[in-house]
Amino acid sequence: MAAARVHLLLSGRPESASFARSVCGLLGARPGLGPWPIHCSLKRGRLVLSSRPFPGASARLPLQRPPFCPFAVLDQQLRDPGAKLPTDRGVDLGVAVILQSSDQTVLLTRRARTLSVSPNLWVPPGEYSEAKLLDGGLRELWEESGLHLPQGQFSWVPLGLWESAYPPRLSWGLPKYHHIVLYLLVISQESEQQLQARIQPNPSEVSALTWLTPDVAAAVAATEDGTETPRLLPEDLPPSVLAVEVEKDGSAQPLVLPMSTLLRMIPTMAEDKERVSTGTRFALGLWLQHLGRQNGAHLDPGSAKEEWNMDLLPPNRGSGKGSVKSPPSPISVTLTEHSQPLLW
Repeated sequence: MAAARVHLLLSGRPESASFARSVCGLLGARPGLGPWPIHCSLKRGRLVLSSRPFPGASARLPLQRPPFCPFAVLDQQLRDPGAKLPTDRGVDLGVAVILQSSDQTVLLTRRARTLSVSPNLWVPPGEYSEAKLLDGGLRELWEESGLHLPQGQFSWVPLGLWESAYPPRLSWGLPKYHHIVLYLLVISQESEQQLQARIQPNPSEVSALTWLTPDVAAAVAATEDGTETPRLLPEDLPPSVLAVEVEKDGSAQPLVLPMSTLLRMIPTMAEDKERVSTGTRFALGLWLQHLGRQNGAHLDPGSAKEEWNMDLLPPNRGSGKGSVKSPPSPISVTLTEHSQPLLW
């Protein structure tokens, strides 16, 4: 059986999560949109998840899945005998970096049109990692945007977990990928202008990039994929945001990105329309909650969303000057499984 990175503590000992079953469902997710508080640890190359506290758990994080999650749908209906899912595969683990500048904006990148999986999606930098999770996330940040964060000039904290499949809806076809994404918030001491000046995007992976302010991020997070009625948005929301388009030769051109593109919902049938991924909306909501706690204010990413007491690990500092003693977290464990493309 192929090695899996995600394990579930269901009956006293960790078991490999099955590719064909919803992780949220196996952990007892109730009807509704969630998220659900999950206890987790990462050690010896596997992420262990449980709905209850267990020895060695290092954090309690919100776990979410989209309302149209194909594995949840398949769990609730009789499966077509001809529609077989792999039985020798598990659930992979990915890491995505929500990079926050010192002036409290976050970086999103648009996946290149030529990518075979999820082209034109706006997402944070991320990938399956063969190195330490934080190191892997920072490596992907460098590979996709050209940004290298100096040691000692950033801190980080885990935000939450996202269950994702690709294709993302059964109407697009049976899922070929199944993974849990760990979103890491990386807080830089540099401003957006300083970070932007050092960005050198990889045109084979990134076709555009932009920085979202909290008000725009709140509108994007509030537009929930899979809901029938879009939420009313603030009247003072700007009609567009400034972005940078990356040409094939790596050169950059100014881009005016319509707000309607950022608020576009996932289509029912498979198509490559430009939009923000569903998991990214979830992560932006978590970022706003974290930002609100830091600023002593509440930034509402959606009236239906509950602000979770996530029992996060204390913020970790980048190694080097000003570093603090790291908490007893297993998040720095080396992963060695085969790298695959990360689907948001």
